[in-house]
Amino acid sequence: MIVITGAAGFIGSCLARKLNDEGYKNLVLADDFSRTDKARNWREKARIAAVRRDGLFPWLERMGEEVSFVFHLGARTDTTEQDTAVFDELNLYYSQRMWEYCAERAIPLVYASSAATYGGGEQGYDDAHELVEKLAPLNPYGRSKNDFDAWALQQSKAPPFWAGLKFFNVYGPNEYHKGRMASVVFHAFHQIRKTGSMKLFRSHRPDVADGHQSRDFIYVRDVVEVMWFLFGATAPSGLYNVGTGRARTFLDLTTATFRALQLEPKIEFIDTPVDIRDTYQYFTEARMDKLRQAGYDRPFQSLEEGAREYVQQYLLPNEVW
Repeated sequence: MIVITGAAGFIGSCLARKLNDEGYKNLVLADDFSRTDKARNWREKARIAAVRRDGLFPWLERMGEEVSFVFHLGARTDTTEQDTAVFDELNLYYSQRMWEYCAERAIPLVYASSAATYGGGEQGYDDAHELVEKLAPLNPYGRSKNDFDAWALQQSKAPPFWAGLKFFNVYGPNEYHKGRMASVVFHAFHQIRKTGSMKLFRSHRPDVADGHQSRDFIYVRDVVEVMWFLFGATAPSGLYNVGTGRARTFLDLTTATFRALQLEPKIEFIDTPVDIRDTYQYFTEARMDKLRQAGYDRPFQSLEEGAREYVQQYLLPNEVW
């Protein structure tokens, strides 16, 4: 059995689809299935069980003898949430319990970390382990992810293989339920369809032009391919960046969305909301050397290719993957 936590969410449901497509139907999907707004993401996925997040460990104690791999993708991902207790419970303590479960039973573990651990980028974007203690995330979400990475690196007892994946800016199908936290492509698509234009955050730094804030945007299909590679590979355990290795501007991303809709760009700029202005990342770019050295050799889709597929195959027909 393969356990996927966060299986009703964005990346988790896409991973379930990939595993189904590769012939794996023996999935144990775990999440808070009371959220009906995420039902489309998981109900059609082949599985042997769907287990509520808060009942997963009791279920594993009864039924988990045949678990062979765990993808722990469930987390609280709202970067505007300031209640540290929420992140401690869902992102730190729950993850520690999952690590200990896998270590005790010798089950490989792949879990979701985040590029939010890098904060303002003062230490760069290198997934070297020795940098983890030096990182200064900008919000409680990023701190919770970095706290778990640091904790994992200190453990003497570990799963036989483990990988903490520092996801950069992921976009693609199955994120429709994420609200404010959905990707800029998702928001651009809906704004353009409604108003004919797109509003982007103005830069509040004199050295960065409006719209030239840059992120490492990665299409969710590429993220899933990395996890598929780690599922079958003999890569070294450790932290891995999951980005493309190339930063692109929000102007590029929005323009690609307009092009996917076969429209000319019409872009306006508005002030960055005050509640995120002081913790806003102006640049992220993953160093991808470690994953490449581990044997991952697939090319990443360009921003234009990813946006075109997402808009035309999923957003326009209102489909999930």
